[in-house]
Amino acid sequence: MAEPDAEDRKPRSDEARGAFAPAGRGGSQSATTSRSAVPEALAGPRAGGTESSTTSEFAVPEGLDVPAAAGAESETTSEFAVPKGLAVPQPPDGPEGSAFSPPSTYTAADAPPAFTPASGFPAVRLADEAPWQDRMRTMLRMPVTERPAPEPVQKTGESGPAVPRVLDLTLRIGELLLAGGEGAEDVEAAMFAVCRSYGLDRCEPTVTFTLLSISYQPSLVDDPVSASRTVRRRGTDYTRLAAVYRLVADLSDPETAISLEEAYRRLAEIRRNRHPYPGWALTGASGLLAGAASVLVGGDLVVFVAAALGAMLGDRLAWLCAGRGLPEFYQFTVAAMPPAAIGVALTVAHVDVEASAVITGGLFALLPGRALVAGVQDGLTGFYITAAARLLEVMYLFVGIVIGVLVVLYFGVKLGAQLNPDAALNLAEQPVVQIVASMLLSLTFAVLLQQEQSTVLWVTLTGGVAWSVYGALHYQAGISPVASTAVAAGLVGLFGQLLSRFRFASALPYTTAAIGPLLPGSATYFGLLSIAQNNVDKGLVSLAKAASLAMAIAIGVNLGSEISRLFLRVGSAGGRRAAKRTRGF
Repeated sequence: MAEPDAEDRKPRSDEARGAFAPAGRGGSQSATTSRSAVPEALAGPRAGGTESSTTSEFAVPEGLDVPAAAGAESETTSEFAVPKGLAVPQPPDGPEGSAFSPPSTYTAADAPPAFTPASGFPAVRLADEAPWQDRMRTMLRMPVTERPAPEPVQKTGESGPAVPRVLDLTLRIGELLLAGGEGAEDVEAAMFAVCRSYGLDRCEPTVTFTLLSISYQPSLVDDPVSASRTVRRRGTDYTRLAAVYRLVADLSDPETAISLEEAYRRLAEIRRNRHPYPGWALTGASGLLAGAASVLVGGDLVVFVAAALGAMLGDRLAWLCAGRGLPEFYQFTVAAMPPAAIGVALTVAHVDVEASAVITGGLFALLPGRALVAGVQDGLTGFYITAAARLLEVMYLFVGIVIGVLVVLYFGVKLGAQLNPDAALNLAEQPVVQIVASMLLSLTFAVLLQQEQSTVLWVTLTGGVAWSVYGALHYQAGISPVASTAVAAGLVGLFGQLLSRFRFASALPYTTAAIGPLLPGSATYFGLLSIAQNNVDKGLVSLAKAASLAMAIAIGVNLGSEISRLFLRVGSAGGRRAAKRTRGF
């Protein structure tokens, strides 16, 4: 047996007896314990030939057996660990799903009809043969997530359309339509049609009175692209409006290939085109319109000539004010003075004519029927901001007319002019003459609106039909003038919508001029004359009647258009339900 080393024969120090002393070098050495270690009497038998581990108060006492999983290493657990014995189903093999994936229990065969109770939009099937106006209007009234994906009608190459250029083209087309007096919903439908023709489906056009904007979002994770344009100048030119509609129809036609450059070229030509009628023709048309209106309220040939001269003089004065940069308010004020002055002058000169008919005829040429119909239509279709702005514009123009006529009537009363408020009410029973006058009024109104020559004949016939219906209901059947006006205007809206569908154009050229004979010129004049004669109560009643007639015209035109869409449905009956914006809550 070998002698132990000198190092082993040294006495152990206190540090060597500590809890963290290294194990001895012998084959079966005992572990050094600390003061808090388990006493040897409580310790279990040690395995021979193995080293003992250093223990502490956190060690598991010997003799307490903790079962461990066979063949597995021990793992640190927490309160979030799955308890043993609880089986967790494993997901099936395949691609990872998302929150937008349908549930695993969903099957298309057993699914209920597509319907969202919160918004009330059912599934829609759009007929390809329907006009693009109806298809775009129906999709605009649907949520973005439920609109059918478009097929790009116009091919722009493999790289796809240039989104900023498509949005710019869309805004320029919408600008021409809005400046021409088109309704806000129809402008949005045209803008939406242009975007979808180039494959931009997630578009949201927005139209107000002077501002157009559009936003396009390629997908849910991409940033949207927005653009806007302001309408600075507005003018009435229905020939240009019809050309823009033809451009939009060609863009929406899959059989017509129009590139972005070609669309820009055609749009530039539309903007550069001059008006179809010269200035002298517009002045003559305003005079004929006033003369025809004076015949409708009981005037004769002398009244016809006097009203025509007054209207033409007022038109030239308004052109002069427009050239000087004066706002439309002052233009209407100045244009209303000459017809009223001629009527007062004839009365002061004791000429045996009906001066009231002269002034009434001059008012017919100034009443803003186009803006009134567009404003009420925007309100009925849910564009309340644009409707409020249009109606406010109508109110300002009407106030300008009122001021111009009242100033002349006030001085006429001071000069001793005996103006009879009931003089123009004694209408002669000449239905044929009045029908011819109504047709002439619609014809001249169409010229003032710069309509195409191909639409003038239709408008002239529609105006005669409208006045015939009004005369039959009011003068023969004894129905109130408001109800008779609403029915006649409804027929105008119905015919106008049918003609626009037949020719794939806007309905405005077929409706605006045809409502000319129904405008409340006489009621407006009687109200102003009563106010000038200090009979304010009677004047306010007459002006309220004029406002009621104007609203009846606008609502009747819109109702006739909606009736035509009701019978000429898009797709199926479900397509009409999709047009609902709300469900009453």
